[in-house]
Amino acid sequence: MESVAPRSALYMPGINQRAMDKARELPCDAVIFDLEDAVAPDRKAEARELVLAQLAAGGYGDRVLVVRANGLDSPWGEDDLQALGSAGITRVCLPKVSGAPTLARAATLLRHAGVNSGVCLWAMIETPEGVARVEEICAFDELEVLMMGTTDLAHELRVAHRPDRLGLQYALSRCVNAARARKLSVLDGVYLDLQDADGYAAICEQGLALGFDGKSLIHPNQIATANKIFGVSEARLTRAQRVVDAWSEAEAAGKAVAVLDGQLIEAMHVEDARRTLRQMRQIS
Repeated sequence: MESVAPRSALYMPGINQRAMDKARELPCDAVIFDLEDAVAPDRKAEARELVLAQLAAGGYGDRVLVVRANGLDSPWGEDDLQALGSAGITRVCLPKVSGAPTLARAATLLRHAGVNSGVCLWAMIETPEGVARVEEICAFDELEVLMMGTTDLAHELRVAHRPDRLGLQYALSRCVNAARARKLSVLDGVYLDLQDADGYAAICEQGLALGFDGKSLIHPNQIATANKIFGVSEARLTRAQRVVDAWSEAEAAGKAVAVLDGQLIEAMHVEDARRTLRQMRQIS
């Protein structure tokens, strides 16, 4: 399965009709309709119906649309998947995934409810057990995206929320490595301080340096920064095209390597360049 790589994935409370309507006009790459944390227990069923109606109405263009269901160990998780599967919703985010059996159970429930093909699961890693079993999780065939739930993970690990995220870096890097081993996209966790724009930008830069494809967001004001930092700059795009062109010229001349601006270009560099060009086409 080819994985999508959104720069910005914005959570939208499934109970907030106005917010979900507004998401049709926001420049985020993905919208995650949230039935879990953003919805009070006594409004779960109402939110589920609102989200289904919202998806049926459409109008979100090329944005990736995902529904975050309640956990399968909650009173609402199975009902969520039954309703989503019956409506033909194939892209579902699961919270607090601790192993591949959770994904297998979710996929089975969706199929039994009516999804005949194309199940695409997004798994949230929010617990030490999830980190410990992340390679197993990423090996599940119908997993599309790995997502970090850094708020809950920091709580479970009993580590402080530091600007450098020192206590989380092992978990973050292990999850990136597991996703890359299976050619999956991987998204960094949310940033909760909406007043700290500089701190948020720094965390995005750190996430990029750690290897994340993009960031999950809690507010529309965070979209532009995520899109910029995890996006493709003009200089990077120009360089990527020049690398591909230089390689094509070398191949035409029967050479195994190319040289650009005095630097040796090998197949791995061309692969990176082509990935950059694909990302730009996706953004466009």
